[in-house]
Amino acid sequence: MDYKNIYFLGIGGIGMSNLARYFISRGKKVAGYDRTETSLTDKLVQEGAEIHYVDDVELIPADFKNPETTLVVFTPAVPGEHSELNFFRNNGFQVVKRAQALGEITKSSKAICCAGTHGKTTTSSMTAHILKQSHLDCNAFLGGILKNYDNNLLLSEKSDLTVVEADEYDRSFHWLHPYMALITSVDPDHLDIYGTEEEYIKSFEKFTSLIVPGGALVMKEGIKLNPQVKSGVTVYTYSMDKGDFHAENIRIGNGTIVFDFVTPTEKFRDIELGVPVKINIENSVGSMALAWLNGATEDELRLAMATFQGAKRRFDFHIKTDDLVLIDDYAHHPQELAASIESVKELYPGKKVTGVFQPHLYSRTQDFADDFAKSLSLLDELILLDIYPARELPIEGVTSRIIFDKVTISDKILCSKNELLDILKTRKIEVLLTVGAGDIDQLLPQIEDVLLKK
Repeated sequence: MDYKNIYFLGIGGIGMSNLARYFISRGKKVAGYDRTETSLTDKLVQEGAEIHYVDDVELIPADFKNPETTLVVFTPAVPGEHSELNFFRNNGFQVVKRAQALGEITKSSKAICCAGTHGKTTTSSMTAHILKQSHLDCNAFLGGILKNYDNNLLLSEKSDLTVVEADEYDRSFHWLHPYMALITSVDPDHLDIYGTEEEYIKSFEKFTSLIVPGGALVMKEGIKLNPQVKSGVTVYTYSMDKGDFHAENIRIGNGTIVFDFVTPTEKFRDIELGVPVKINIENSVGSMALAWLNGATEDELRLAMATFQGAKRRFDFHIKTDDLVLIDDYAHHPQELAASIESVKELYPGKKVTGVFQPHLYSRTQDFADDFAKSLSLLDELILLDIYPARELPIEGVTSRIIFDKVTISDKILCSKNELLDILKTRKIEVLLTVGAGDIDQLLPQIEDVLLKK
């Protein structure tokens, strides 16, 4: 990247912000646009980025209006009619997707790429933490803020390993150059892009073909995937209880999870999870497999898993007392939702679990309404919010009600986000789980306040 200036359209996104931070660390001048000001954009401004929040060509800094010195990076969430995007496209600038820029970075290092419908943020974060705490070290571009470092970007001066969360949306992960890859799941999603489950799975098969010879693919045991790896790429399987890498002798109780980690050649006993959620057994098996294949030792694996604090918004505890629990989770796909709810119920047997769910995207709601209803029916009590539109325009007839009417539990409420706090004031809460990939997390301080004042 020979450009002096990098301009980001959608700079506040979790993936865009770590790329912006990377270029700042490399001495580039960084500026950009985003629709809303957030803690991520505030942090970027503190680090030297110039950011504005109105789509206006006049607000682009003068230094960034020269196509010879400025590279433009955009997220697919930016609409095609965006005036700044069209200014750059119509005036000779090189305009690339975030994934293309990230692909160029991964070319020059050993990229360890974690992909899958769900679990990719946690597995990439775990993998990065293990490597960072080991003699190997790493760079990492993560899709969540890793609590151990309060960052979504990790940098190393000595390591040639780069951990990347590989996003399948808009086929973005096809720009990457994996040395090793992990695939957690291929449950259909983003059907607005792919159309069918078959095309979605084909996209992951194409991703496996990008792994360089001498590398490895670690894939979840039993997923519907026919890997298309090159000669010289080794394929391993993993899961919670079977595969080349798996767990044995799992012990769950007293707020802890301990198990034995089994590799193709050895077994490491009594691995304890720092974030003791059942789904993290499987996530940790996949992550430890990647680190072990790169040379992490037993002691390094053990210490890293015990000290892993998780990523923000991934089964994130905000209140944890004997009488009251508040957990926030990014789950936004039916399978993720079911896993999250089941994990909570296993951690707190006998407690009433209330879920606040904010559906994400009209298209996803339309495609998976039945599956969402089935997952949400696992709750004891449901508060269902309006759909968070993100990048989409409304679809006629698609509202949260198409999920709500199919939920089988009787204790359910449909409301707007603005009504949520008043409703919570009237409910007896034991365990509250807020879930969704929209902006529900912005209400968490007020939700905490309401619950603690009751």
